[in-house]
Amino acid sequence: MDIAITGSSGLIGTALTRSLEGDGHRVVPVVRGEGRRPGAVRWDPTGGTIDAAGLEGVDAVVHLAGEGVASGPWTTAQRRRIAESRQAGTTLLAQTLAELDRPPAVLVSGSAIGYYGDRGDAVLAEGDAPGDDFLASVCIAWEAATAPAEAAGIRVAHLRTGIVLDRRGGALAKQLPIFRLGLGGKAGTGRQWMSWITLDDEVRAIRFALETPEVHGPRNLTAPRPVTNGEFTRALAGALHRPAVLTIPRLVQRAPFGVGDLVGSLLFTSARVEPRALLDAGFTFEHPDLDEALAAVLAT
Repeated sequence: MDIAITGSSGLIGTALTRSLEGDGHRVVPVVRGEGRRPGAVRWDPTGGTIDAAGLEGVDAVVHLAGEGVASGPWTTAQRRRIAESRQAGTTLLAQTLAELDRPPAVLVSGSAIGYYGDRGDAVLAEGDAPGDDFLASVCIAWEAATAPAEAAGIRVAHLRTGIVLDRRGGALAKQLPIFRLGLGGKAGTGRQWMSWITLDDEVRAIRFALETPEVHGPRNLTAPRPVTNGEFTRALAGALHRPAVLTIPRLVQRAPFGVGDLVGSLLFTSARVEPRALLDAGFTFEHPDLDEALAAVLAT
């Protein structure tokens, strides 16, 4: 297949590109700026421009681009960048695909479990209502922006991804130096739920969505056994043979200049998410249990 990918240089996009090309597929990166690799398609989501001709005839599109949620404190300007990068980029891409003479059969578009907001101990599946916080509003608009592609008959799947575990990037890479020093600890009470997935299973799930015609609409990309923050802390410390007796106090949420909002969302939000629709479609996880998943990730 010929598969166009936005965000192809990110953690997930890089791994997905490597996996697809390793199996003989042709990846068409959709990139900003100059100096891109041969065959890439140029776009500028902020300026509303894209090389539509470069997308003619591709079999599928994977849309992963967007301002990093943890790339800076949630100031008013940063919140705007996070929201607009997803809504404007997705709208531009979906409208462009809808107008092609030879559109792709499928658009697999990024989303996140932030859709559900802070829900305590509630078990959440794809049919559950969204939350009412900032990230939930971003995810709602993000998913809705694919409407032009769906209206044009393109199969659309939304990837509500959880915390992606990989030692080379993402949240785990930031935690590892701290935990290796024995300075890791739970956030607050540690009772908030964390829904996670290994990078390997994330890539496999994206490919499953590309290749399975029955997969459309929202799909939770999280391992089937979420854990509490306290359980995750103990598991990571155990995998590294280090203690983890410290506690991150809840008062960090009072930090000014958007820092508290960012930390509060990343550490204290509780989302107990199950990949019900993905499992019902026949997907099998290679790493369903956290202890085994961490062992595999850290041994890679």
